[in-house]
Amino acid sequence: MPRPHTGNLDQAPSWWPWLVGLTLIALFAGIGLRAPWPADEPRFAQVAREMVESGQWLFPTRGGEFYPDKPPVFMWLIALFYQLTGQLKIAFLLPSALAGLGTLWLVFDLGRRLWGDHVARSAVLILVFTPQFLLQAKGAQIDAVLCFWIMLGCYGLVRHFLTGPAWGWYAASWVAMALGVMTKGVGFLPALMLIPLAIWRRRFDESGHQAWRLRAWWGPVLMLATLALWLAPMWLTVERVHSPELLAYRDNILFRQTAERYANAWHHIQPWHYYLTTALPTMWFPLVVLFVLRLRGIIDLWSHDAALRVLLSWVALVLLFFSLSPGKREVYILPALPMCALALACVWEQTPAAGRRAAAVLLRAVVVLMGVLLIALAGVAWLAPHRLPARADDYAGAVAALAPGVLLLGLALTGIPLLLRKRALFEQLALASLLTWLSIAFWLWPTLDPHRTPRAVLQELERQIGPGMQVGMLEFKEQFLLFTDRPMVHFSYLAPLAQQESSAWHWMRADPARVLLVPDHLVLRCFDLSRHRVLGQAHRRDWVMLDATALREHCDGPVGHATYRYIPVRKDILS
Repeated sequence: MPRPHTGNLDQAPSWWPWLVGLTLIALFAGIGLRAPWPADEPRFAQVAREMVESGQWLFPTRGGEFYPDKPPVFMWLIALFYQLTGQLKIAFLLPSALAGLGTLWLVFDLGRRLWGDHVARSAVLILVFTPQFLLQAKGAQIDAVLCFWIMLGCYGLVRHFLTGPAWGWYAASWVAMALGVMTKGVGFLPALMLIPLAIWRRRFDESGHQAWRLRAWWGPVLMLATLALWLAPMWLTVERVHSPELLAYRDNILFRQTAERYANAWHHIQPWHYYLTTALPTMWFPLVVLFVLRLRGIIDLWSHDAALRVLLSWVALVLLFFSLSPGKREVYILPALPMCALALACVWEQTPAAGRRAAAVLLRAVVVLMGVLLIALAGVAWLAPHRLPARADDYAGAVAALAPGVLLLGLALTGIPLLLRKRALFEQLALASLLTWLSIAFWLWPTLDPHRTPRAVLQELERQIGPGMQVGMLEFKEQFLLFTDRPMVHFSYLAPLAQQESSAWHWMRADPARVLLVPDHLVLRCFDLSRHRVLGQAHRRDWVMLDATALREHCDGPVGHATYRYIPVRKDILS
């Protein structure tokens, strides 16, 4: 199926190895240079840490309490790398980086098989300069790993139905879907590709090979068998122990966090057009601009390129699937990005030079504008830091240190379109993206790291209390468990605040050598907040300590709920 490109591509093969090498460096740059940052990274890192410390991997826990919000595969991967490296600061970023690398390879290989090397290289470059891809590959969110499993599922189906038959890859796609479900529930999305494949893929191809056969039903069976490797021991253990906590975990992970979360979401509520009007224009820029500018080319190719129809139809089905749910987040659509990049690369490579001119002028101007804005930002940070947004106050000590790096990056972005104007547009955009991420990883991350952890608050806590004191926490955050050097008590992350407060009041009444760590914005009925002692600021909140003198005489809240005590065993994150 590879099709010769139009001959107007000005990518030079000699640049390709350099861009690949720079992409590899960018993917892994900064690993070990920062700690897990809120909102989600400390949670996944702490869950993986507790797996390694306890040896119990079947039921994820945070602070000793079962964590039912997400299936376990992503935390398993962090825990596995933690076992191998012995350093949580290294382990927590490795799964996403490796998933990003795997996704890039799958995109390149599929593009090469469908349309040739030029399309394959362009698709990889599109992913590199589309912000959402590297943003997720360089963070400890679940979605980069989910994207890899879904890409692998799509890859297997395309290898079988469009470039095959390849029954081995067909089977691999269903195993990948099962692993995707065990990562974040929606790993089955590649199965939606069977709809356009059934419409446009004939039962027999031109060489007489049969892709649709009765044994294709083994795919779903293989998926269920893979899922059973996790579900069966989990379900049997719950039935054997039959504790209220395990029963609640099973029901939550299997029903509330899947079907109920999709059909009746309780947060991130957005209108039906959110992805079209907000998420795509921001997270997929400039891919969306290129797509709109080349819409005529897509229409021209639609009628005689079955692979393009299948890929774009699947992307549309994924967007429709997530648009039907009331709960929407930008990150949900990440799995559709690789296939969209492949389709656009196919269209772009068959576009005459004249048809590319408008996009090239527009996007090069955007790169120059971004460079100028960064230069201006560096000037403000140096000369008038009080004019920066109020949120910059959280990093007051780091703003001046960041200014030289921001200035150099701004100069580099401004110079790329001007000094390298004979290079291909995608190469320029990819180079700008890679330089930005290298600056972030080697400069921004280490500079901001002290401001993104609660280390200073916990150090002040240690200074104010004796070694025999016990510390409890209301509305606890996982980052405090990561950085504590002593046992920490909490009163259930899942319980409402009134219930946590009541449990904390009874816990402190039992022993005067107990203190409570709380954010000062909470409205409490059982404690006198005027008796607090300030510990410091972390994560844009002021944190205070309450001791026995802050206890009120009575507390009428519910009692009798579980108190959880986490004892840190491995403290490499503190070094």
